[in-house]
Amino acid sequence: MFSHVEHYAGDPILGLMDKYKEDPRTDKVNLGVGVYFDDNGNLPVLNSVQKAEAQIANPPKPRPYLPMDGLVGYRTACQNLLFGKDSQVLKDKRVATTATIGGSGALKVGAEFIHQWFPQAKCYVSDPTWGNHISIFEGSGIEVGKYPYYDQASNGVKFDEMVAFLNGLNKNDVVLLHPCCHNPTGIDLTHEQWDKVLDVIKTKELIAFMDIAYQGFGEDMDSDAYAIRKAVDLGLSLFVSNSFSKNLSLYGERVGGLSVVCPTADEAKLVQGQLQFTIRRIYSSPPSHGGHVVDIVMNDEALFNEWVQEVYVMRDRIKEMRQKLRDTLEAKIAGRSFEYITKQNGMFSYTGLTPKQVERIISEFGIYMVSNGRISVAGLNSSNIDYVANAMAEVLKD
Repeated sequence: MFSHVEHYAGDPILGLMDKYKEDPRTDKVNLGVGVYFDDNGNLPVLNSVQKAEAQIANPPKPRPYLPMDGLVGYRTACQNLLFGKDSQVLKDKRVATTATIGGSGALKVGAEFIHQWFPQAKCYVSDPTWGNHISIFEGSGIEVGKYPYYDQASNGVKFDEMVAFLNGLNKNDVVLLHPCCHNPTGIDLTHEQWDKVLDVIKTKELIAFMDIAYQGFGEDMDSDAYAIRKAVDLGLSLFVSNSFSKNLSLYGERVGGLSVVCPTADEAKLVQGQLQFTIRRIYSSPPSHGGHVVDIVMNDEALFNEWVQEVYVMRDRIKEMRQKLRDTLEAKIAGRSFEYITKQNGMFSYTGLTPKQVERIISEFGIYMVSNGRISVAGLNSSNIDYVANAMAEVLKD
């Protein structure tokens, strides 16, 4: 019956993790998966989350279905983080927001909405981008292309090429953007560059789809949302997908959100209804436990402030590992600058390793990373940083 079904080769990153698990070496290092680990190599349980879960558990409560678009407090938390608690766009009730099954679910719901209501739209993603961006939009029937982004020669952005490309797109084409902590390169646009890109989007009447999965891991909660808030100030209508997986360390709870900024409150109501209908057709309602955790942490002032500081501890540890990696590489390879490592933001770094060098560092040193040289900096810690830096220097010398 199923002999005609095509073989699925598997996800390259998850497949890499399977190989890591099978490796018997005790000094192996996992730099492939995008998960934050603390300096002991453990997945942290945040204090703010533990306090919220204690409230949920005492006393135990029934577990009814949540509304299709999630808890009201959850949706408010998404909006306040993204747009600012006192922003005019929220006062004007121009934002339709729904809880989703992680950031991936937000992208999926948004893609389904766009395919239905803007059927001629094509979606353009950065070259490179997170691989699942392409899969999700193509899976919703949307043609996907790429716009210039990463410049391998300078370890920067092909900004002029990017702007020129966007200027050639058609009205209502979708441009998928990373407001902060670009995945996979870690290379972000400056505020001045964002201003130019958003001006093009406004002039060409394109649809901006901002995917922010790492808010707080770049600079701070507000600065990381600069592009989103600037777009709103320019009067753009846009989609924003966000995730609490990383900044609440709630990966398996699948807590994300989709917000759509609309021209009027009446249009926001129409969009909200269609988002509900889209969700009803796919999974009916979002996860409960993670939703309640987010609701409690984000809407309790003391817990919220504690959470923000916990995020900044994670952010600062990643920056410390970046600096240590750069310092060691520059000490080992005289005359070569690795400044780009510390200029990058967030969890990921494009190291500059070629696929051949990556193959060698895996086989000889048991250091697992994606073939394009992307590493998860959060996998580095005080126990393995020297080993990884020395191994990278060894393969980079060839």
